[in-house]
Amino acid sequence: MRAPILSLTPRAVNRVRLAAILGVLGPGLVSGFADNDAGGISTYSVAGARYGYELLWVLLASQIVLFFTQEVGARLGLATGQGLAGVVREHFGVRWAAFMISAMLVANVGSIVSEFAGCGAALGLFGVPTWISALLAATVVVLLLTRGSYRRVQYLFVVVGIGVSLAYFISAVLAHPDWGHAARSLVIPDLASSPAYWVTVVATVGTTITPWGQAFIQSYVADKRLGPEDLLGERLDVGLGAFLTNLIAAFIVIACAAAVYSAGIQIDTTSPDAVSQIAGAFRPLAGSGATVLFAVGLLAASFLGLGVVPLTSAYAACEAFGWETGVDWRLREAPAFYGLMIFFVVFAAVFILLVPARMLVQVMFTAQVVNCLLLPFVLVFVMRLASDRELMGPLVSGRFLSAIGWVGTVLLVVLSAVLLVTSFIAF
Repeated sequence: MRAPILSLTPRAVNRVRLAAILGVLGPGLVSGFADNDAGGISTYSVAGARYGYELLWVLLASQIVLFFTQEVGARLGLATGQGLAGVVREHFGVRWAAFMISAMLVANVGSIVSEFAGCGAALGLFGVPTWISALLAATVVVLLLTRGSYRRVQYLFVVVGIGVSLAYFISAVLAHPDWGHAARSLVIPDLASSPAYWVTVVATVGTTITPWGQAFIQSYVADKRLGPEDLLGERLDVGLGAFLTNLIAAFIVIACAAAVYSAGIQIDTTSPDAVSQIAGAFRPLAGSGATVLFAVGLLAASFLGLGVVPLTSAYAACEAFGWETGVDWRLREAPAFYGLMIFFVVFAAVFILLVPARMLVQVMFTAQVVNCLLLPFVLVFVMRLASDRELMGPLVSGRFLSAIGWVGTVLLVVLSAVLLVTSFIAF
């Protein structure tokens, strides 16, 4: 006897489609939340403390580029089912893959070090020595990534990201900023010629659009086993991630602009208590609770970055050599993947112990500048692969998406050149 044919009402069909789209969410949101890590928060804090609302235009511009670069990375993952390093190795050879991975890992190691610096700076506000914060952070992250499953790790990342976002939204509101001034600065650039200004611009872009973020989105899409049929959901995922990234970044800049810059407080970023100075600036406006909120947000963001960036580094290195990757594998099933991930964490933890306490904020800030300088090398490979019709099939970049991607890449190269020129003139 033939089984009865089930018919769905239009409403039921829409529910099924919505459930399918929601099931895709994750890679874009996690990548977006992780962009607001310790390096990001320190950079946005410095931008707001030094220049007030003037650099908000950078966040709006970088959000547009961030969406399109992350969308390209997601499409590469959907079309190939592979991470970026593996695809580069297959299409450009081992040497070019090694070149790209080297550039990415240099930037990634700097980011991981900045996450430990963020943990040290945040816990230092409560009197915890740097060596204890480094040991604690390394232990928690290694246990999380080696003992957790894909689903658990993703949910934890999203929950922590939401918590960090709420912390800085509340901080911005409590600081009582000039919202009108902030809105004007968002759409009307207020450019300056000083090298310090452009270093801050480059750092702000570098912490928003990162080499590790480009590789992470593709590897995570592949690890989640998404395919071309998930394009709509993944574009929604990437769009939400990019929007939330820069929205929270704007709240951090606005909070520090109101609490520090508008109050005429001078912050020395080479001071060992630079984070304490920034966090303490909120006390006259909103009491000690706002100071604690700022510190807790920095700590949570540091742990989020420590979970994501070493994971991305291990993905990239293993993909380049064709080794097993993914947090759903057990330790004995993917020893190279977990071994590399642990190595990156331990190396950064030891490195941060050798850095003087007064350099913690400077380390976090400098890592973002390095990100921006190395990002174009990664994006060139991404854009060329995304335009390969044989590789991408129906997900290949059309003229519009290709033009946007290459324009963004060229702008990043120009920005790096501006930084180098202004630095040369200054010295």
